[in-house]
Amino acid sequence: MARIVMKFGGTSVANLDRIYNVARHVKREVDAGHEVAVVVSAMSGKTNELVDWVQNMPKVAGAASPFYDAREYDAVVASGEQVTAGLLAIALQSMDINARSWQGWQIPIKTDNAHGAARIQEIDGTEIIRRMGEGQVAVVAGFQGIGPDNRIATLGRGGSDTSAVAIAAGVKADRCDIYTDVDGVYTTDPRIEPKARRLKKIAFEEMLEMASLGAKVLQVRSVELAMVHKVRTFVRSSFEDPDAPGMGDLMNPPGTLICDEEEIVEQEVVTGIAYAKDEAQISLRRLADRPGVSAAIFGPLAESHINVDMIVQNISEDGSKTDMTFTVPSGDVDKALAVLGSNKEKIGFDVVQSEKGLVKVSVIGIGMRSHAGVAATAFRALAEKGINIKAITTSEIKISILIDGPYAELAVRTLHSCYGLDKN
Repeated sequence: MARIVMKFGGTSVANLDRIYNVARHVKREVDAGHEVAVVVSAMSGKTNELVDWVQNMPKVAGAASPFYDAREYDAVVASGEQVTAGLLAIALQSMDINARSWQGWQIPIKTDNAHGAARIQEIDGTEIIRRMGEGQVAVVAGFQGIGPDNRIATLGRGGSDTSAVAIAAGVKADRCDIYTDVDGVYTTDPRIEPKARRLKKIAFEEMLEMASLGAKVLQVRSVELAMVHKVRTFVRSSFEDPDAPGMGDLMNPPGTLICDEEEIVEQEVVTGIAYAKDEAQISLRRLADRPGVSAAIFGPLAESHINVDMIVQNISEDGSKTDMTFTVPSGDVDKALAVLGSNKEKIGFDVVQSEKGLVKVSVIGIGMRSHAGVAATAFRALAEKGINIKAITTSEIKISILIDGPYAELAVRTLHSCYGLDKN
């Protein structure tokens, strides 16, 4: 017998038929004798609808300001998960399974006070563990907890993944199964490269890089939590037949296991290729090369919540002037330029230039730590395809390359092939 947390995303619970199918997945684990908790998202599209209602209410009410109380925003948007949890509990009860729904505050999942983007601070799993021991299935509304002000607080978009991993850590689960509309983590996006392979295992660090660099299988914060608390996490498909052979395999279910790198016996040099579209590049020309200039640039950007990624600095031959180039999401370019413009005197640049429509392609693999020539292989392969590189950043397990947007798919396929990821 094992203790399992199962999480189902919005497409998996998009309608009543799919919720019933989810109940069949849960029943399989219950019939196997496992203790089970389930975390659910809102039905597909429901959260967007609720957010639209909140954002449009000030307009309907004729308010002078478009702003609204973030606490009431949370009260509204958290209702989508609560509906799903109740419906799934009813479906399980119709199968003669002892189940009840839980809202975040009932567990309780305690968060900080950052409504709309709260972070989990503590989970008391005592009561859920007791109920699971008695054979009851806990169906938990994801994406939410309770803040210090005793109000519902939501965790930000994709927060149900974070809820599931946090609950798995809180109840000391043997594993956390994330059910979604894909059957695992692939070496790259199969829509771009049909030869992409599903990975059997991937290390926490690799998955964290994949998630932060464009792979949308898991939310970044959920991977961070899983890595910190060593929660073995499986990415699985909710659309496979719940009763198909192997679906109930406790130690090796179908899908991709995200785990500590020590569990991966044969580590590949490169595990996968990720990409992020809609990147933009900003360059500040002829800055004085003096202490504090970087803080003068990136401090105000951080205060404006603009996420800066790749940073490249070029110093003139005499060491008096420097150029600073960095990337931001395309949607933040105008905001970033406004911030830089208002701080021009303090920063001391001559001119600012920007370019949108770029793509960041990343090569990821824990095997890079012990292998030389990984970067050279990428640069040579891209050069042979006539792809110009605008910027490069590296870490122990990652190489990120900035290129023009139209070359994105060609670059992904080229890198996927040159590292042999298209071979079984």
